[in-house]
Amino acid sequence: MTTAPIAEGPGTPTSRPTPTSAEPGLPLSGLLALSAAAFTAVLTELLPAGLLPRMAPDLGVSEARVGFLVTGYAVASFLAAIPLTAALRGLPRRPVLIGALLGFAAANAVTALSSSYGLTFAARLVAGAMGGTLWAMLVGYAARMVPAERRGRAIAIVLAGITLALSLGLPAGTALADALGWRAAFASPALLAVLLVVWIRRRVPGFPGEARGERVPLPRVAALPGIGTVLSVTLTLLVGHQVMYTYVAPFSENAGFGRTGPVLLVFGAATVVGIWLTGVLIDRHPRRTLLAALALLAAAMLTLGTYAGHGAVLLVAVALWGMAFGGAPTLIQTALVDASGPANADVATSLQTTVYNAGIAAGSLTGGLILEGSGADVLPWTTFLLVTVTFAIVAAGRRHAFPSRRRTELSTVGPRSTGGRVRHGE
Repeated sequence: MTTAPIAEGPGTPTSRPTPTSAEPGLPLSGLLALSAAAFTAVLTELLPAGLLPRMAPDLGVSEARVGFLVTGYAVASFLAAIPLTAALRGLPRRPVLIGALLGFAAANAVTALSSSYGLTFAARLVAGAMGGTLWAMLVGYAARMVPAERRGRAIAIVLAGITLALSLGLPAGTALADALGWRAAFASPALLAVLLVVWIRRRVPGFPGEARGERVPLPRVAALPGIGTVLSVTLTLLVGHQVMYTYVAPFSENAGFGRTGPVLLVFGAATVVGIWLTGVLIDRHPRRTLLAALALLAAAMLTLGTYAGHGAVLLVAVALWGMAFGGAPTLIQTALVDASGPANADVATSLQTTVYNAGIAAGSLTGGLILEGSGADVLPWTTFLLVTVTFAIVAAGRRHAFPSRRRTELSTVGPRSTGGRVRHGE
């Protein structure tokens, strides 16, 4: 297959990855390792949301303050993504990836052992910084591992780790907490991160960092048509989603459905359906698929706000919510890469990582304030309002951000270009 030169540092070549799938051109083992890294990041970030009632007594704080552990992670990721990405752009990629995973392992281990809210919060800040670094790398890393004609499928495999974390990881973490306690739930991603380091060293190729003269100025990428609109959609959707998702446990209890595990399981299983439907439709109808998903999400919030007291209705509404949200990361990420051009995807992704985590932080903070000030009943209505705003932005962004058909041309912003592509040290 045709790929960029692979090296752990400039001028130090290593072996090329060997495709391990039955389909030529896809180094499946390496892509699955990156997908598992995404799984670990999502599990680490959102695990407290399903464990609020269990963690609060042990840490001596309210459930809302435990919810702020999600906020702290997201704030750290928001603040760290761009400066850490900029500082580390010149270093070989694989050691940076491994360093981020070791940071996850350490932070989760400290969380599992800590009885202090302050120490736990500090560990979450470290984990958030590692998450900001990781998310800025994953999509670009996957794109460099395969030929251009298979880039989309490679990215889809990596981002499937998000869906698997929502559908399997979080419900499994909640079930493990029920059986062995919440500390065991945090010990699991710590161990997984260590095992991933071994997997990545064996199966993920090394790439050199970017030469200083070939680094694209971030403001020039941010100014490309459509980028601002995609980032706005990322922000409003994540704020709205996180308002509800961070506090799904107290919302379910308030509605009379006290078992959080089944709620998360239904949500997670529905996200699998959502990502499958997105994969079928995204290349032909990207705009319609996103608008339909947002409309379905709004309907789910209306149902939760009105009829959550009925257990069966609550589960159906959660399933619709999960199905609508399941494909959102792929839809928005694809729109971002289309708007920026694949050559600028790494830089654009660092911007989106910052905005994504700003949305999570704002959503979990807003949800906690609403929970303490107005009660859980107000949460779905807040999400409904923000999803409606998101729908309006997508509807207005027809020209550059969310066209009816995906564009194939590449953006050529940057200090040096070859064949219409900005070179990124490949």
